Amino acid sequence: MRSVEPEVFLVAKPSVDYDELARYLHEIGGESWLERLERGEFDAQNLAEFAGRLCYRSFEPGLNPNVTRVRTDQEAYLRNILASAHGSVLEHLSFSFVLHNVSRVLTHELVRHRPGVAISQESLRFVRLNDIPFWFPEWAREDAELMKRATEMLDRMEEFQNWMAVHFGLDEDGVPFAEKKHRTSFMRRFAPEGVGTGLVWTANVRTLRHTIEARTAAGAEEEIRLVFDRIGTIMQEEAPALFGDYVVEDGAWVPGYRKV
Repeated sequence: MRSVEPEVFLVAKPSVDYDELARYLHEIGGESWLERLERGEFDAQNLAEFAGRLCYRSFEPGLNPNVTRVRTDQEAYLRNILASAHGSVLEHLSFSFVLHNVSRVLTHELVRHRPGVAISQESLRFVRLNDIPFWFPEWAREDAELMKRATEMLDRMEEFQNWMAVHFGLDEDGVPFAEKKHRTSFMRRFAPEGVGTGLVWTANVRTLRHTIEARTAAGAEEEIRLVFDRIGTIMQEEAPALFGDYVVEDGAWVPGYRKV
């Protein structure tokens, strides 16, 4: 048994092609809007603003006769997007995370969030366990008798995994991969649900806002609260104008604007 901590890595985020934006804006006469942007650092926010302004052709006054005044401050513009629940423009902004050493308890709960999400998870049908990575919350680590019994049980389960690998001859020369896959699929049935695993989880900003709120709430499972607290912190750094309305109360991320 190997004690681990859940970790979060941000591995991909929106990147804007400003040359192509400029070509489009030249077509409609909105080039001056591009001059107000800070490029590169907050591409997600720039893309959200662009998508919102395209809906009303509100890059500049006069492009749409119905629009006589436009907000020039991006933070104020995006705050109005959130306040008016114009959440569809946030679906263009996707972030990809690696969730490492998280349990299948967490992943079973995470799959309930389906809209705006893509998931690729480590498969224990193919990946053989030779140790059992396992996370213990702090309160459990403080219980000596619990830890003694839990560690003994996990060590026994790990021993059984390694015994099966030898018993099935999985490392002998010439064993077809299909046979290894078949046996490994059986072996995973004896892995605990708390075994540490990994996945790539991609979600758009609209979904991220909802999931951060739902999965840091007081009633959420403690491991998923820990992970989404970290994701919330990352998102406030990556897109402060889109996540700056949250207030953290006893670990729960409470948004200023709901149902975006």
